Amino acid sequence: MSDDVRLGYVGLGNIGGPMAARLAQWPGGLTVFDLSDEAVERLVEAGAARADSLPELAKRADVIGICVVNDAQVHAVVADLLTTAAPGTVITVHSTIGPDTAAELAQVCARHGVQLLDAPISGGAPGAEQGRLAIMFGGPREAYDQVKPAFKLAGDMLVHAGEEVGAGTKMKLARNLLHFISFTATTEASRLAEAAGIDLEKLGRVVRHTDAITGGAGAIMLRKTTAPIDPDDFWYGVFTHVVNLGNKDLDLALALGGQLDVDLPLGTIARAELAPGLGIVD
Repeated sequence: MSDDVRLGYVGLGNIGGPMAARLAQWPGGLTVFDLSDEAVERLVEAGAARADSLPELAKRADVIGICVVNDAQVHAVVADLLTTAAPGTVITVHSTIGPDTAAELAQVCARHGVQLLDAPISGGAPGAEQGRLAIMFGGPREAYDQVKPAFKLAGDMLVHAGEEVGAGTKMKLARNLLHFISFTATTEASRLAEAAGIDLEKLGRVVRHTDAITGGAGAIMLRKTTAPIDPDDFWYGVFTHVVNLGNKDLDLALALGGQLDVDLPLGTIARAELAPGLGIVD
């Protein structure tokens, strides 16, 4: 991707705004569009150019990022961009949408000679502001390689999730499934701690401290498969140790919940599913 490639960006909200501000450093320049004049003005101050409409932006950009709210808005934005986008334009969708929506839009774009990649992001507003987003691209590797140099300005982890458009979104959904199940588990642990008279703010400090050391849930995502582990496999001993520790602590936590009359449904599921989930099957 040469430095004279022109960038465009649509959607300058809490994540799209700071992400676009990073992209404004691209030598080929950045043109932006948003319904909020205030959001656009912030990007102009950061070095971007203003487009008064989506068709105007498409005329002035070779690679266009989209970060709007939902599937319907992405559909509408892409439709407007395609009225003037030149063949060879690449559109990257950073909104979290359905993988089928991304694949459908890619087919629509292809009829105009335009390539669409789904490229959802993880890291939230802080990651966008710091240029530390994880960006997960779905689509042909060649197209990913084409846009990667520019998006390195916005993310310090760029991943080619797969050759099919929609692969990036599927990776994002799996990542966020873990994220929000973990949040729900946090509420369950907090109920147990509160019933036991524990200071929840102090517990939170302990969790953040130890997760920073151990890596949290991501620390066990080390294998290429979820299949049962052969006893001769290296990982069998590693995960058997994890299961033994986990089951012991889960038994103790569930017993405490019983004593305090605190329902722990996620803890009960974890006790039943930890071992088979990790591939340790008797």
